Amino acid sequence: MTDEDSPPVVTEITGSIAIVRFNRPAQRNPLSLHTLQELRRTTSALFPRDHIQAVIFTGTDDIFASGANIRELAQLDTEAALEFSRLGQDLFQTIADAKQVTIAAINGYCMGGGLDLALACDIRVASQSAVFSHPGASLGIITGWGGTQRLPGIIERARALEFFATIRRYSSSAALEIGLLSRVGDPVMECALECARAAEAVASLS
Repeated sequence: MTDEDSPPVVTEITGSIAIVRFNRPAQRNPLSLHTLQELRRTTSALFPRDHIQAVIFTGTDDIFASGANIRELAQLDTEAALEFSRLGQDLFQTIADAKQVTIAAINGYCMGGGLDLALACDIRVASQSAVFSHPGASLGIITGWGGTQRLPGIIERARALEFFATIRRYSSSAALEIGLLSRVGDPVMECALECARAAEAVASLS
């Protein structure tokens, strides 16, 4: 089965934990219009469920998510581009506002809009090999999905400006040092599941 034949997002539910996985690694898991629409349908189905206590977002192979599809963006007119930006903003705000604990299990490259999604989550854990960057400045664009507002609230403002302006790539250890991540470890999904179980245990006491 090729990437084109596979659903862009797949979901697995085990007990009270849902795992949402980006599923087109050959295309570097782009957050295309189709992917965002599928993710919106997925989150709309998951977030109202009271028995779901945690939602983990992750990728496939060595790619978490690579952000918007630049070729797709280049074909959008002004109105369509505005709608696309609002779709991403509304979707990521929905993730940020979810009653469940949301966790980004960053298994590899986390770029642009993919990083925006991770920033919308409550907790970010990453594998040793994960890489982080906001490369939009090299293309003369800036992220439109909330990352510019969320990143300064997570790391220092000066570091956030550096992140956006220099398109520097950060390793997991560097991202952990500046406070972007809560934890680094392999396998990253086990780290994420441990965080989900701990959060669920705390919630059961309240």
